Amino acid sequence: MFVVVGVTGGIAAYKTVHLVRLLVKAGHEVHVIPTDDALRFVGLPTWEALSRHPVTTSVHDDVPQVRHVALGQAADLVIVAPATADSLAKMAAGLAGDLLGTTLLATTAPVVVAPAMHTEMWRHPATQANVATLAARGVHIVGPADGELTGGDSGPGRMLEPEEIVDRALAVLRPRDLAGLRVVVSTGGTREPIDPVRFIGNRSSGRQGVALARAAAERGAEVTLVAAHTDDGVLAEATGLAVVRAMAAADMLTAMRDAAAMADVVVMAAAVADYRPAAASDAKLTKEGSRGRGRKLELVETEDVLKALAGERRPGQTLVGFAAETSRGDELLARGRRKLERKGADLLVVNEVGWEVGFEQASNEVVILGRGGGVAAEASGTKREVADAVWDAVLAARSATR
Repeated sequence: MFVVVGVTGGIAAYKTVHLVRLLVKAGHEVHVIPTDDALRFVGLPTWEALSRHPVTTSVHDDVPQVRHVALGQAADLVIVAPATADSLAKMAAGLAGDLLGTTLLATTAPVVVAPAMHTEMWRHPATQANVATLAARGVHIVGPADGELTGGDSGPGRMLEPEEIVDRALAVLRPRDLAGLRVVVSTGGTREPIDPVRFIGNRSSGRQGVALARAAAERGAEVTLVAAHTDDGVLAEATGLAVVRAMAAADMLTAMRDAAAMADVVVMAAAVADYRPAAASDAKLTKEGSRGRGRKLELVETEDVLKALAGERRPGQTLVGFAAETSRGDELLARGRRKLERKGADLLVVNEVGWEVGFEQASNEVVILGRGGGVAAEASGTKREVADAVWDAVLAARSATR
């Protein structure tokens, strides 16, 4: 695939070095078009060495090849990362004072833009209006993330990581093979209250569920995301989706029942607590009066959300569960198969978790079990790549039942 990567003058240009490397390693033909300001952050020799193609910023170079429009005409995909506030304004106005500007006007390929700037600049009405204008024209805006910025500031404006940008950009080219389907995805980890201060929870970040929801939407589905607790910034990636919050297991069951009533596909990716306190205290539990004697906490089982949904599914509905297990190898699959049979799902996505595996990671590795316990698919890589593998398996399962 012929990919043009535009680089504008922001400090996040150092991340784009890795983005270009990822695209080249994946076998794509990559042409980098920096602005003059971008070259103050990362030099021209770096872009040429990584892309393996000549790099220029000027429309006056390589005139016989009509380079100022040829790159845009040849592109299958254009990515601008980072996209500064200035570059967004120029794109919205259609300015073409350099090679990147002319390329953007000349291309009919999908354009993916990854903004990067300080929070105040991102939130400024002019920037927001420019982003809205570009989105209305069909430009795909990915990010920004909420996090640490240059100079010690923190907030929305941080460019997404290169792996995420590549995933989102390549997703634009994928077929909309989920069009017409209504999908519900749960994500995050439930929190079962002990008292107004404490809770029983888990380490789920919510990233895999959000990746599933976003992938479904980008492949054409109508998506509802039911979210328990997620890590900071994770739900920012669910922009444009219908989001319902459900923080405890009981809330998750109610929300999923409501959302699943009209859904074609239900994916239970949330990490729902197996136990909750028998009763939550209205006041904070303290050590006063119990020092040295400890305190007992009575736990009771929560209702199994996946099993309940399986028992109430409507005709033609596909139900997908997730199983996070600390087992490995054959025992991991054996536990997954028992869980699949017990819960009545159509597919079960099984992955190993542990202190350093599975949770709070950018990547994932899963085995997808189908009806009868056979391995329907295996997937590893970014959580977006795993998400697409799950949706491929869903489509295969639905096709097999027709």
